[in-house]
Amino acid sequence: MTGKAVAAVLTLLLISAVGTKGKALPRSAIELRCQCPSTHSKFIHPKFIQNVNLTPSGPHCKNVEVIATLTDGREVCLEPTAPWVKLIIKAILDK
Repeated sequence: MTGKAVAAVLTLLLISAVGTKGKALPRSAIELRCQCPSTHSKFIHPKFIQNVNLTPSGPHCKNVEVIATLTDGREVCLEPTAPWVKLIIKAILDK
């Protein structure tokens, strides 16, 4: 890229950052690819799950992605078709 092109891209990024008003962008808005190359389907006890993020399919990825943050800080991609994961997804969507 030329110097002018780099400056233009940086300017656009700064303008878009100002427009967000300090809000965190969803991971799918930052990454334009799937976050879960593989998934975990074995049961994880809820006491070990700190947070669950549900990312619907879209232009970034054709798969629905369910990412659980565990109490030890690890992120685990869960298999959305596993029965126990479906219960978690239903609970999230019902809130």
